[in-house]
Amino acid sequence: MPSIRESRVARHRERMRAAGLRPVQFWVPDTRSPEFTAQVRQQCQNLKGDPAEAEVLRFTEDAATHIEGWK
Repeated sequence: MPSIRESRVARHRERMRAAGLRPVQFWVPDTRSPEFTAQVRQQCQNLKGDPAEAEVLRFTEDAATHIEGWK
């Protein structure tokens, strides 16, 4: 016999399928792993001092200030 949670999930999935949607599973890196941390650290070090990276950061910081009208 399915648990209450399992039947709620099943009903939710039925509603989503009835709305024309389908489930999709994504696998992403485990951000908690030491290997991931080391890779991010290395990539950041590779970008340090890169003029293109500095321009992207300036653009991102400028874009982050344009928030009027957001809710």
